[in-house]
Amino acid sequence: MKTKKIFAMGLAVMMTSMNFVGCQQAGGSNDSIKVGASFDLTGSCAQYGIAASNGAKLAIEEYNAAGGVLEKQIEFILEDNKANQQDATNAFKKLVENDKVVAFIGSDISSTTETIAHLAAKKNIPMITPTGTKADITTIGNNIFRACYIDPAQGELLAKFATEDLNAKKVAVLINSESDYSSGIAEAFQELFEANGGEIVRVENYGNSDVDFKPILTNVKNADPEVIVIPDYYEMIANIATQAREIGIDATLIGGDGWDGVTEKTVNNPEVVEGSYFVNHYTVEDSSEMVQNFIQNYKAKYNEEPNAFAALGYDAARIMLEAIKTAGTIDATAVVTALQNTDLECVTGDITFDANRNPVKSVSVIAIQNGQNKLYKKLDAVK
Repeated sequence: MKTKKIFAMGLAVMMTSMNFVGCQQAGGSNDSIKVGASFDLTGSCAQYGIAASNGAKLAIEEYNAAGGVLEKQIEFILEDNKANQQDATNAFKKLVENDKVVAFIGSDISSTTETIAHLAAKKNIPMITPTGTKADITTIGNNIFRACYIDPAQGELLAKFATEDLNAKKVAVLINSESDYSSGIAEAFQELFEANGGEIVRVENYGNSDVDFKPILTNVKNADPEVIVIPDYYEMIANIATQAREIGIDATLIGGDGWDGVTEKTVNNPEVVEGSYFVNHYTVEDSSEMVQNFIQNYKAKYNEEPNAFAALGYDAARIMLEAIKTAGTIDATAVVTALQNTDLECVTGDITFDANRNPVKSVSVIAIQNGQNKLYKKLDAVK
């Protein structure tokens, strides 16, 4: 796209509970460009869907306040998929068949994103997911893109970090065997860490419903690793970390972007994750003007600090709108071509796309210090 711009604009918006049209009459008009979205707003992963959709809304409001795209306002039509694949299917069909959207943003978790991607590929609707990390989602169609890095990329980055920064030689890996996210990160980590000369001294599996981790953690403790990799989401991490420290494990804990939120979950026992590290898409400590403007505007609108899901939602919306602007039309083929040629400064890094429509960008390594997430370093993707 060869366009790098920083947006720091006033916000003007008319909202309803499930859709809004910035600077337009209620119900929209023939002069609008309809962009659809589907996120989990009320289901089991609503904390992710709400943040991602809020980020997307903010970006679209900013574009509308600046005059829109192709001299038209953006009508953003948002549907709740409740983290359910059938609801995701129904939401997408409504958006395309009834609302006549010309582009799609979403979903949040990989399962609903994958379901929607198959439908979007058949309809040739340009689609970008902010946070669907499962590796093969974008291979479903050449019109499917994502703003986040994929699960294997996180595993490779963690292996690079464990080897080069932590100087780890012996590592244990805990895997949620019921999670594609956890398995994808773990498998990539093990492959690269061993290729770099490291030793995996223990691998333990658990499931979504498990609550007592001390038996497998005892096995890990006996293997005496220097580092333990736990690729899962923050609620599970908080439970595992607490039990690990209770039985005397003092190894360094590391993980992927699912850790975002673990400091809030362990506010009453912050010592259990103290000194841990995780890779994430961005950090509020980034001093760039783009990041700080985004944080300021997001906090002004939602009265809370934006997490990585919010930042990715914001970036995904901007990438899609810039592609429409560059294409000069809402024609799907032209928009997809513009998406593939993206070169855009974003909150989560300067983004281009590889041949599989995955973003090429750096990541932030976050260190947990004194109960706070602190930027440790920026890490380039493994080549």
